[in-house]
Amino acid sequence: METAAADSGEEIGLRDERSLRAAHRAYAGELFRFALRRLGDHGAAEDVVQEVFVRAWRAADTFDARRTSLRGWLFAIARNLVVDHARHRAVRPATPVADPDLVALAGGDGGFAEATMTAWTLEEALRRLSPEHRVVLVETYLRGRPYAEVAAELGIPVGTVRSRVFYGLKALRVALDEMGVQL
Repeated sequence: METAAADSGEEIGLRDERSLRAAHRAYAGELFRFALRRLGDHGAAEDVVQEVFVRAWRAADTFDARRTSLRGWLFAIARNLVVDHARHRAVRPATPVADPDLVALAGGDGGFAEATMTAWTLEEALRRLSPEHRVVLVETYLRGRPYAEVAAELGIPVGTVRSRVFYGLKALRVALDEMGVQL
């Protein structure tokens, strides 16, 4: 799917927004499919594509069209990010939150029955979220960990953590509403 326009000398340097947008249009889909096949995770694949273009933008002056095509260079960046992500995931797999932790995090203090219902309700609502949203909500919102710390642990940009928290809270509100929970 390589296009001549994306690899023309005018757009190849990625030194301005227009050329970066052209490269993104030409290769983001392929990069996403590549990352998704390797990682099996939509959120992680999206993060890889985002990081590929951030790194390409920052290192635009190191790109040498005589040595490789823009597509090849971007895929090399993506391959490195996929390997890093897989290694990080192998070292620190996501761990589910235990029921007693959910009760404490939800602030259930009205006896065993209430605590059990609070834990069940919260757990069920969280289960309805995507794994990416669930992890960042538990770590940042419920456990109170700083966004930067969670981002470093997950190997994603801080902005991605913020976005996932925002959309995760919206999805959690919808899930709780669907369950009949009044906030």
